[in-house]
Amino acid sequence: MNLGFIGTGKISSSIIYGIFSSKLKIKRIYISSRNKNIAKKLALRFRSVKILRDNQEIINKSSTVLLALTPNVGNKIINKLKFSKKKKIISLISTINLNELKKMTRSKNIVRAIPLPPIEIKRGPIIICPPNKSAKNLFRHLGTVIEIKNEKLSYKFWSTASIMASFYELLNVSAGWLMRKKINKNMANKYVADLFLSLSEDASNKRSKGFRKLVAESQTPSGLNMQFLKELKKGKFFIKFIKALENVNKRVSK
Repeated sequence: MNLGFIGTGKISSSIIYGIFSSKLKIKRIYISSRNKNIAKKLALRFRSVKILRDNQEIINKSSTVLLALTPNVGNKIINKLKFSKKKKIISLISTINLNELKKMTRSKNIVRAIPLPPIEIKRGPIIICPPNKSAKNLFRHLGTVIEIKNEKLSYKFWSTASIMASFYELLNVSAGWLMRKKINKNMANKYVADLFLSLSEDASNKRSKGFRKLVAESQTPSGLNMQFLKELKKGKFFIKFIKALENVNKRVSK
């Protein structure tokens, strides 16, 4: 299998690192030189990765092409490229829907996927819409594949995936607070990272209970967790959180 990446940003890099730590058999990966630093690092790290300057050449040499562009760049360049009818296309672009993509690529052999950076360590959910055997066979080695038939429903997952930066900001703020209290930086970062990791793993193991029950079980009357949660609710933290999800959903649903 030959893969081609149109766009060489963070998510392309994460997928490629994930591929080479998996059991996937990839003959060659072609990447664009748009992000020179990332492209150079990948080509130096992996012999099977080759940088090509021309996007059309990447398409021509690849059996599967991944569109890993920002929406603005995608709208500018995709309709200038030529895709054969048999070419397999996977779009990682957040706000260009399937109908638009089919018109731009003049191809029906296209799916949308939502991988996240933890794909680099072969972890995390990967949404594929519509269900597609080829895309599933690629991504099942890199995380947990969830296939969605209804594109409108898939937008909800795009919206939820947008909490990633906010999640990392919670870690950043927590570790920063510890450092301001004279805790060593390495110790603060290790504690916060391990705390959030253990909570996430516990939630995953107990997800059949429902998260509401975990919220209740983690509090004791007049305890510290109860105090912290009450203060966040008083400041309408979670109301604002839901509003942000709704606003992102409106954007990706257009």
